[in-house]
Amino acid sequence: MKIFAIGRNYAEHIKELNNERPEEPVIFTKPDTAILKNNAPFYYPDFSKDIHHEVEILLKIDKEGKNIEEKFAHKYYQEIGIGIDFTARDLQQKAKEKGLPWDIAKGFNGSAPISDFIPLSSIADLQNLNFSLKVNGEVKQQGNTSLMLFNFNYIISYLSKFFTLKKGDIIFTGTPKGVGPVKIGDKLECFIEDKNMLSFEVK
Repeated sequence: MKIFAIGRNYAEHIKELNNERPEEPVIFTKPDTAILKNNAPFYYPDFSKDIHHEVEILLKIDKEGKNIEEKFAHKYYQEIGIGIDFTARDLQQKAKEKGLPWDIAKGFNGSAPISDFIPLSSIADLQNLNFSLKVNGEVKQQGNTSLMLFNFNYIISYLSKFFTLKKGDIIFTGTPKGVGPVKIGDKLECFIEDKNMLSFEVK
């Protein structure tokens, strides 16, 4: 099982981090050891002092494919979920300044809490889907899939040029504006529309 993630896929988030707007999707990966399931707590690691939350809609691939045309991409996923792409911003910044890869800033243990997945049949409009993150009951991030620079089907088609997608692979599709630090004691809740899909504590 592979975990792909798309960086810089919402314009306002690009702006808040002073990044360049990409012409093609920015791709990075996380190992399977990054995944946290079943509302398990996130344990704040001792190697960072600046862990940020990034809430994202997830796609789960349900059949194998490569070089998938965009018009057929919708046939490769039937479920979505929500998750957090935790980022050690201090480690990422240090790596960026040196022009080095930032795998450890994104792929450390527990850096990918994920919800259960729900069928697309329960979603009214996948291209106009609201999602959000609350920290300690306060809304910190709100997004809508209509604001994505690269939509779900384009992402799948693009990824499949380089990687064979397999059943069970998960794609983090990008985060909206409002990313920020978490601290020990925080409670994070992730919503698709009004449905609470993921709820866990930082310890």
